[in-house]
Amino acid sequence: MLKRKMYSKLLEWKNSKNYECLLIKGARQVGKTYLVRQFGANEYESFIEINFYMQNDLRIIFEGELSSEEIYKRITANIPGVKLIPGKTLLFLDEIQKCANARTALKFLAQDERFDVIASGSLLGLAYGQDADKEVTEVDSIPVGYEKPLMMYSLDFEEFLWAYGYDSDTIEYLRRFYESREKIPSEVNEKYDALLREYLVVGGMPEVVADFMENKDFGRVQEIQDKILTSYADDISQHAKGAEKVKVRKCYDSIPRQLARENKKFKYSEVESKATARKFGDSVQWLHDANMAYICCNTSMPILPLKAYEKDNEFKLYINDTGLLMAMYGFATKQALLNGKLRGPAKGGIYENLAAETLIKNGYTLHYYKPDDNSELEFVIEKDGDVAPIEVKAGNTATKSLNRFIEEFEPSVAYKLISGNIGQSENKLTLPHYLAMFI
Repeated sequence: MLKRKMYSKLLEWKNSKNYECLLIKGARQVGKTYLVRQFGANEYESFIEINFYMQNDLRIIFEGELSSEEIYKRITANIPGVKLIPGKTLLFLDEIQKCANARTALKFLAQDERFDVIASGSLLGLAYGQDADKEVTEVDSIPVGYEKPLMMYSLDFEEFLWAYGYDSDTIEYLRRFYESREKIPSEVNEKYDALLREYLVVGGMPEVVADFMENKDFGRVQEIQDKILTSYADDISQHAKGAEKVKVRKCYDSIPRQLARENKKFKYSEVESKATARKFGDSVQWLHDANMAYICCNTSMPILPLKAYEKDNEFKLYINDTGLLMAMYGFATKQALLNGKLRGPAKGGIYENLAAETLIKNGYTLHYYKPDDNSELEFVIEKDGDVAPIEVKAGNTATKSLNRFIEEFEPSVAYKLISGNIGQSENKLTLPHYLAMFI
């Protein structure tokens, strides 16, 4: 059973007593349903699950009057043996995008306050009209103020270490190096660098991680990842509309190629010859809204707020799980990375994807800064009331762009992520890639 950080967030919500319904969003296969089932079994006397994809007939519960009294009455009429125990019952509405009335009803269920309610869905980020599924209809009234949205991702590197059996003391041991800026003993550094390479290959999808921890078989990892990629392709074919199906798939399939270039700015011409934003712009947005890819916009000025200075026509795309990116590259690339023999721009793109994924999971939004053809910083983030630059190196080469940024903008801290050890020069902090989890 995998330990997830999200579990503590569910406990915080349960104990907050503000009676909002919890709405868990996230890409398919990140473990939303499994976690809520585990939470319901452990923390409540009664757990009721309605999956609107698997139990289409139970949509009748949300037809007609949507008062909480009527809804709970229909639950007892349509689900034999349920127990509604005030203060000790969790109602889980899974794949709620399939039942618009259930989303509307969250307001009334929250106002009732007798029972806790969690809703979830894999494609909730898609705006109405983006989803070709005829069963997804427009919600009459979004329950603003009565639902608490929470985004769930695949396992981060810390959770990967937990799955390996490393405890909180190990994490705190590593954190002390991050905070003290002391050199990490070489054998420790090499150990966690090797574990990070495994994480790059395995990724954080729960099914993949759980199987790897049991079997330690990279061949099985590839098979499961291929299955997940197939399910993503199925989602595109089922949920993207009309001609958008092909365009979304082309954009998604182009991401590994685009990240393998020296200049990783997303180019529509890499998707299709002479293609433009007019043709493929909506497809990129679809991937972002479906949480299958992350958009990282160039900012014209690295000052707060970064969003105000975004260049909409200049961006990069990253795959939501670096393990899936590695699966798209294939087993030979994985083998080369694990053995420390991978070379070329693709290696840099892999470590960039890892950094993007780590920043997203740590709650940051993604931006990069490329003022001209001679300078580029992979990421700039809003941190502690300032903009912090991050340069990502697959190895440990010179940082001309970072040095230039420090000289010009004098940030309170600047990060260089490398395959190496900790170092500090004034406000420039050099970190091994695996310590990025503490940024």
